[in-house]
Amino acid sequence: MSRETIQRYYDAFNAGDIARMVACLSDDFVHDVNEGDRRVGKDAFGSFCAHMSETYKERLTDIVVMVSNDGTRGSAEFTVNGTYLKTDPGLPEARGQTYVLPAGAFFSLKNGLITRVTTYYNLNDWIRQVS
Repeated sequence: MSRETIQRYYDAFNAGDIARMVACLSDDFVHDVNEGDRRVGKDAFGSFCAHMSETYKERLTDIVVMVSNDGTRGSAEFTVNGTYLKTDPGLPEARGQTYVLPAGAFFSLKNGLITRVTTYYNLNDWIRQVS
């Protein structure tokens, strides 16, 4: 079920369905992004996703999901194909620039739900692409 949970999470991401993404999360969910603050809970994650949807249009491709034998840990590697729609404070001005960025994520899972996602990407590469 762990692999399916992670795949369902990314299918919801690509569909732009925040509610379906949140449905994959446990009540004690934690979200860590490199270069960013920790978010705790489904509400904080939903707010983050809403902001991201206004600011970026992204589709993930080349998704490869890996899961530990006991199903409590997982990871994914993927390519982010995006358009920068609205200037994010502290970042370069948005003018509809497109970008392609390799990224990855690590997951903790319990009872078929995601308890943690830690996402990594190269912020400097993204800044270079949109500048």
